[in-house]
Amino acid sequence: MYIPKHFKLEDEEMIYDFIEKYGFATLFSQHNGEPYATHLPLTLNKDERSLYGHFARPNEQWKDIEGQQILAVFQGPHCYISPSWYETMKAVPTWNYVSIHIYGKMEIVEEPKVIFDSLNDMVNKYESPNSLYNLNDVDSQFIEGMSKGIIAFRINISKIEAKAKLSQNHPAERQELIIKQLERTSQQDNIQVASLMRRNLQK
Repeated sequence: MYIPKHFKLEDEEMIYDFIEKYGFATLFSQHNGEPYATHLPLTLNKDERSLYGHFARPNEQWKDIEGQQILAVFQGPHCYISPSWYETMKAVPTWNYVSIHIYGKMEIVEEPKVIFDSLNDMVNKYESPNSLYNLNDVDSQFIEGMSKGIIAFRINISKIEAKAKLSQNHPAERQELIIKQLERTSQQDNIQVASLMRRNLQK
């Protein structure tokens, strides 16, 4: 990923937080000699420095993916930045965003306990705290049957590239103007980008 120096995100804890918050990723590999992508949720195991997920078994991307250097892209909030918000007309439109690229080797997971634990981690992450659904309460034979329809995997992370393009290349006064404009909208991405920009300015 192209990352100018002032947009490079190096804080590992912040990177992990983004992966946790924006866990629906795009997973790229080569399949049958062509680029191939699947959109799927991934969960992070910080202690192992790995990601867990699963394919639907009919998705043939898994069949030739082991041993490849794969790429998982996590897209954070993003929004359009209008030059009309600046104090000068000598400017052009741009886009602010946060994106995390994870590289690594994938291994197919076959141990039933590891598969169940990875599925359980995902359910626990996304179910609300007061939800009555618990994977441990589901009939074990039903879970075993459903598990035959997926291919579980672990990605061992080898490299992380992270970019936070938040108008850091503009003066602080102009960044404040952008933040105020973004905060006036009801669009969640705009509000989240404004929050990140303000946090960055306060460092």
